[in-house]
Amino acid sequence: MVDPGDKVVFPVPSWNNNHYCDLTGAEAVIIQTHPEHNFMPTADDIRPHIKGAALLALCSPLNPTGTMFTKKDLEEKYKVTVAFLGTDLSKPGSAAVVTDWVTKNSFPVSILINNAGYGIWGAVEKTPWPQLNNMMQLNMTTVAELCHSMLPELRKHAQAYILNVASTAAYQAVPTLATYAASKSFVLLFTRGLRKELKDSTISVTCLSPGATSTSFIDRAGMNALKERAEKFSMSADQVAKIAIKSMFNKKAEVITGWINWLSVQFTYLLPKGIIENIAAGLYKTKA
Repeated sequence: MVDPGDKVVFPVPSWNNNHYCDLTGAEAVIIQTHPEHNFMPTADDIRPHIKGAALLALCSPLNPTGTMFTKKDLEEKYKVTVAFLGTDLSKPGSAAVVTDWVTKNSFPVSILINNAGYGIWGAVEKTPWPQLNNMMQLNMTTVAELCHSMLPELRKHAQAYILNVASTAAYQAVPTLATYAASKSFVLLFTRGLRKELKDSTISVTCLSPGATSTSFIDRAGMNALKERAEKFSMSADQVAKIAIKSMFNKKAEVITGWINWLSVQFTYLLPKGIIENIAAGLYKTKA
């Protein structure tokens, strides 16, 4: 999230922000706080330093693992609107819940990012159907439904963006990840088609295809047996996110993160699918 030379603003006293800046080579901008404000910075304290900042760290000395700000605190202190919605996107109808919430609150949404998803490792025959169905609902149906239902709002803006997250698994069949890979192939092809449909509009559509990334994906997919090997080739979530957002704002059609991942995708075009899929079967083989 923070690269060498990035500007990081944080209050003191606080926990370890100065050390994190030293470790990352960031430019530390320190705001002195006072007891009359519970050792928290005011909006007036922060305002002069916001321009050009890559990160504003608001963890308080009372809570070193996070912030003491409530929604009300943030709105009153910094004169901003804070809104959030908690919903299970793997449930049918969840996209309508999101769209209705946006409409009801008149939020001017110009960016839609579909990055919720997960995988299941194992043979189709041995995986309970409700689990596969739930994954497909989240990975495919909700993605398409959110794009469909949010288009009227996105069209209201001079420039709007859609970023859909697929995977390098989308470019070939992957035994033991068969349903997951197929669901990501859907995202890839759906996004390509949607981009063509909207090419004369103010909405730019981008597809992100990451490879192994340091998230909880492997744990959720039940792939702990492959965790050590995957970590050797993993990119950090921060790296992937930065590439994704930059590519989205640059209106790229498709982006594959990391040169190893890019190279692996090129092989899917150069080599017969049978060879590629046999390689994938060997890489993701489960124990008998």
